[in-house]
Amino acid sequence: QVQLVESGGGLVPAGGSLSLSCAASGRTFSTLAVGWFRQAPGNEREFVAGISKSGSSTYYSDSLKGRFTISRDNAKNTVYLQMNSLKPEDTAVYYCGAQPTYSYLTLANKYNYWGQGTRVTVSS
Repeated sequence: QVQLVESGGGLVPAGGSLSLSCAASGRTFSTLAVGWFRQAPGNEREFVAGISKSGSSTYYSDSLKGRFTISRDNAKNTVYLQMNSLKPEDTAVYYCGAQPTYSYLTLANKYNYWGQGTRVTVSS
């Protein structure tokens, strides 16, 4: 089993930045690919960014590329999401998920483990 805990959410003005963290415990973290998703009220869970087990490969939603950066530190069992130039439409609950393969990074139903989410609110 793997437990994921997100942190770092909060209220930020438009144009600001936030750094989210996803801390893992349990199964060896370096054996898992990790993705960040977000879900706004009334919307489906949306893929944001993903990273391979070693951190050597990353993948982003086209609409977010350039503003968000995903990274990981396997020694700390943590994946990060740096979010810059935030917009009100980035307001959502952000979730991290983990799965054994990098192949289905954008598909929420392929993830074995999820955190409880951290809320991000961007004011206009």
